[in-house]
Amino acid sequence: MEAREPRYGPDGLVTAVVQDAATAEVLMVAHMNRDAWEATMRTRHATFFSRSRQRLWEKGETSGNTMHVRTVRIDCDGDAVLLQVDPDGPACHTGERTCFFTEVDVATEDAGANTKVDS
Repeated sequence: MEAREPRYGPDGLVTAVVQDAATAEVLMVAHMNRDAWEATMRTRHATFFSRSRQRLWEKGETSGNTMHVRTVRIDCDGDAVLLQVDPDGPACHTGERTCFFTEVDVATEDAGANTKVDS
């Protein structure tokens, strides 16, 4: 049977990854509770649950940078969702197109050779 709704965690939330439907670029990660899920499915506007403010928020409600949901996917375990959207502007509150604009240098092959990783 195909999942129609995500599996929410003990805190009542599910992780939502937001991706540009045209470019496949990851724009942001947020959380949804059942109310945010239902609002998103009903309106096709990306709606999330703010853990810090403890309330629903529709992306772009203050900035105008809304996200129109094109497709929704639930992962194989049902505990994460992917929203593929058409964004009306930058995803990040800083004004950047994506929230993932900070690049972190990864260790070079030589540096990693001396690092023990527990498995």
